[in-house]
Amino acid sequence: MTVAFTGERLPGDDPHFRADLARHLAAYHLAAPYCGGLRVLDAGCGEGYGAALLAAVAARVVGVDRSAPALAHARVRHGRPGLVFVCADLERLGALRCGFDVVCNFQVIEHLEKPERLLEALRERLVPGGRLILTTPNRPMSFSENPYHVREYTADELAALLAPWFTRVEIRGVGGNAKVDAYEAARRRHVERLLRLDPLGIRRLLPAPVLRFAFGRLARLVRLQLSRDPVPASEIVPEDYREQPTAAGALDLLAICTR
Repeated sequence: MTVAFTGERLPGDDPHFRADLARHLAAYHLAAPYCGGLRVLDAGCGEGYGAALLAAVAARVVGVDRSAPALAHARVRHGRPGLVFVCADLERLGALRCGFDVVCNFQVIEHLEKPERLLEALRERLVPGGRLILTTPNRPMSFSENPYHVREYTADELAALLAPWFTRVEIRGVGGNAKVDAYEAARRRHVERLLRLDPLGIRRLLPAPVLRFAFGRLARLVRLQLSRDPVPASEIVPEDYREQPTAAGALDLLAICTR
């Protein structure tokens, strides 16, 4: 059964969100070269599709998420030797009782009121010299108002947030090719058309549950409209995204942090 998109987490089986899934999986493709033969923690693994990708190259992968239903799906769909899924709060990972060479944390930190708690927990799970690989939306490039996002970051803001916890922080970017650029331009047009229906910003006065309910359904409406555009979501794949040396023009920020 396909899980409905809400905006809080991305289901892996919804055909209307294939471009979103490709963008999310791109981070795992970029992280894979850092994980070969190592112990990896996927913190915020959701339905496990990314953890499964890392398990193809890592010695061992532990996927952690707070959602029991998502993990049940992950165990059925992606269970394999060397890949374990654990239900836990990402801010309380002491029960894992082991260290990791690499920790991946993708599209999570923007959801948190107090991200420092997460960073402390992730740092504690890294062995000395281990790496945290983290992605989050690049705020200057965002145009869709996600009510599940507490805060989105610029490159400088993210670097300042991470610096106290790690000995070295590199901020790079994740961008797309011409096909992705065309898709994102079309998505922006559809989103801005919807936002023009609320010129006074009345949506910001709505109760959070109402706003979140509406967001999920409007996001689906936008994807349905995009399916009729010249570059539909089904044509976007993870390989259409690439790492870039700076955050300028990047859709997502990519942080490589060393303990």
